Amino acid sequence: MVNVPRLVIAAPSSGSGKTTVATGLMAAFAARRLAVSGHKVGPDYIDPGFHTLATGRPGRNLDAYMCGPELIAPLFAHGARGCGLAVVEGVMGLYDGASGLGELASTAQVAKLLRAPVVLVVDASSQSRSVAALVHGFASWDAGVRIGGVILNKVGSDRHEALLREALEESGVPVLGALRRAEGVSVPSRHLGLVPVAERRSDAVAAVAAMAGQVAAGCDLEGLLALARSAPGVPGGAVWDAGVAVGGGFPLPAPSRNRGSAPDPARQAPEGLKNRLTSGRPLVAVAGGAAFTFSYAENTELLAAAGADVVSFDPLRDEALPLGTRGVVIGGGFPEVYAPELSANEALREAVAELALSGAPVAAECAGLLYLGRSLDGLPMCGVLDADARMTKRLTLGYRDAVALTDNVLAPAGARMRGHEFHRTVIEPGAGDEPAWGMHRPERRVEGFVRGNVHASYLHTHWAASPGTAARFVERCRG
Repeated sequence: MVNVPRLVIAAPSSGSGKTTVATGLMAAFAARRLAVSGHKVGPDYIDPGFHTLATGRPGRNLDAYMCGPELIAPLFAHGARGCGLAVVEGVMGLYDGASGLGELASTAQVAKLLRAPVVLVVDASSQSRSVAALVHGFASWDAGVRIGGVILNKVGSDRHEALLREALEESGVPVLGALRRAEGVSVPSRHLGLVPVAERRSDAVAAVAAMAGQVAAGCDLEGLLALARSAPGVPGGAVWDAGVAVGGGFPLPAPSRNRGSAPDPARQAPEGLKNRLTSGRPLVAVAGGAAFTFSYAENTELLAAAGADVVSFDPLRDEALPLGTRGVVIGGGFPEVYAPELSANEALREAVAELALSGAPVAAECAGLLYLGRSLDGLPMCGVLDADARMTKRLTLGYRDAVALTDNVLAPAGARMRGHEFHRTVIEPGAGDEPAWGMHRPERRVEGFVRGNVHASYLHTHWAASPGTAARFVERCRG
């Protein structure tokens, strides 16, 4: 059994302060020179960026809908390997999961799968004695969920804190922290949530430091660490390994412990260009930078394990693809925010289009789909797809069940995949003559584009659920 001290940071509802507490705890314990691993329940890409900044290790997602409950413990053990503490930030309210599917993908389910104690973050700004009833209800709802403590957030005064603590004495759940309102820890938001770390790094560093200071001052760190250490071994025993998953066995680099800068999981290229070009491993370029911040660390690890050299490029700054590129992966992000800059980098747009038209594999998700289109909000993009995209006021958000309709670089026709959508844009047409996916949840529709070796879609996917995806893509790059 893997035995990593761990805590799940949950709340009764969204907006209670989970990100502040979870990120603050990660940074506060990392400042004590404890190796800390950060995890996020659900598909969210943005919070793990703050976790990465706080810990110096890649932030990891634990999504029981996309990856299946059976992979939660192995993926957790992979991310937390070698750590003295793991902090798991929950999603929405503690018991909220995939719509209409019971506890699936909820924070409560992940806590049970990991046998991890839960710390409940309660927004106490508009209550006093009622907090005890709230905590009692959450603690007693599911006997399989162990709520080991409460952190009171947005406490108004010393008198308010005293009333809250007095009430909670009757609940039997210990108070492990009380936090006042603090402007310095706020992180700006926009149309898809928090602004990612990559777009405002210096401000994000300051915000994480402020979170760490607030949490260290207001929480019982020793009590929280003792609670984390009380967790039994992680059930299942197996540690997820990208090499085993793809049947390759290529060694992966050890996680960085340098807290001076956040590691980029896409930067796994060999030391020398000559070695890169003669290694026999195809080079896969993965889009990064401020416009393309949405990716799962396991996806690039799987590409490397499948036999690729993986390097990153920034469509905002780089005027050419990395020399020797045999395939391109363009994930999610905010191209709509950077459309003028992306459009102005005509040299790279032409290079991407030329590579795609040459028959090289290109996989694009959401932001990548928009970048490959003809235009975005009227500005020229790569023109690989005969489609135009624009911003709207409507948020498209949710899990999806999909089946590949066309044989492509990621999956054979008929393969089933679970993923999620998260965007405020539309692309017209929404599907090509050879659609990428047939959606079966929440409604039936076709979506995305397959054009030669180009696969472009709004669907975000986690390749740990289907490691053959990476192996198939790399094999096409070899061809």
